[in-house]
Amino acid sequence: MTSTLIWTLTVVGVLGFIVFDFLVVVRKPHEPTFRESVRWTVFYISMAGLFGLSMMWWRPADADGTAEFFAGYVTEWSLSVDNLFVFLVILSRFAVPMIYRQRVLLIGIAIALVLRAAFILAGAAALHAWSWVFYLFGAFLLWTAFSVAREGGAEEGEVEYTESRFMRWFRRVFSATEDFRGAKLFVKENGKRLITPMLLVMIAIGTTDVLFALDSIPAIFGLTQDPYIVFVANAFALMGLRQLFFVVEGLLRRLVYLSYGLAFILAFIGVKLFLEALRTNTLPFVNGGEHVDVPEISTWFSLGVILVSLLVAAGASLIATRNAAKQLEASGADAGEKGLEASGADAGEKDGEG
Repeated sequence: MTSTLIWTLTVVGVLGFIVFDFLVVVRKPHEPTFRESVRWTVFYISMAGLFGLSMMWWRPADADGTAEFFAGYVTEWSLSVDNLFVFLVILSRFAVPMIYRQRVLLIGIAIALVLRAAFILAGAAALHAWSWVFYLFGAFLLWTAFSVAREGGAEEGEVEYTESRFMRWFRRVFSATEDFRGAKLFVKENGKRLITPMLLVMIAIGTTDVLFALDSIPAIFGLTQDPYIVFVANAFALMGLRQLFFVVEGLLRRLVYLSYGLAFILAFIGVKLFLEALRTNTLPFVNGGEHVDVPEISTWFSLGVILVSLLVAAGASLIATRNAAKQLEASGADAGEKGLEASGADAGEKDGEG
């Protein structure tokens, strides 16, 4: 059980990171360079690593806490990477200027973190009250894994964004300007207060992230039932997501097998949830309401499965895209040679006629 002091310090720390990001990194609108994005991505990954290792010092009684954090962090981070496709579509649809994309992503992700915290609290309360919820989470993850695998390999252009009912309601209630007004969220025109597309896209990213990340909350609860670890894993995964966007924006198209890797991870955690549900079973129509003696999958083993799945998916993707590029170059070279042969033949025919 995490103390109120630890919770308070953690929330203050997360808010401190967001404020630091806003005041130091995105205060001056600019398009980040690749080197800058890599530097900040490494910084946030390092912060997550140091935090996970520090748990062995200030939570020594929880031997699996560090493993649970890293397993949860890697899972949330990998699932969040998949959401970057959606972010890219939203930013393009709203035609957000490149110099403002950092600010939009930062505020949108902060909104997403608040909404995810609400989901985490609700999920923890449900699992504490009814152990059979593990069955629901497991079934949902297996269905999600099947859906992700079926849609795997979709290219960026095939990702669709449809405004939610909340966003349509928000547009009806609040009048908005047609174009951006710098970084302003509100403007006053003709005595009327209006919102700008800057505010709309921030809210769209925050709310859409939660809708597209509904699989991540059940997934991490399959790795740990500690709400604190669930929260900090989500917080670290989301805080580094903005910088990661600019690092992998071009790489996203090359990770053609990422969806299959994520599908396997979700299916694995879904099975793990079913086993947990059987061990804590109270449903009368399952084994007469008694617990079922089934194997327990350790957190360290889960972490290994997650890491290997991601490495295999990434490696296979890079090999596939490299081979496709070579085939494209070869076909282009063949076409060039045929064109030269054809032009040479035409020249020979003309000489013969002459």
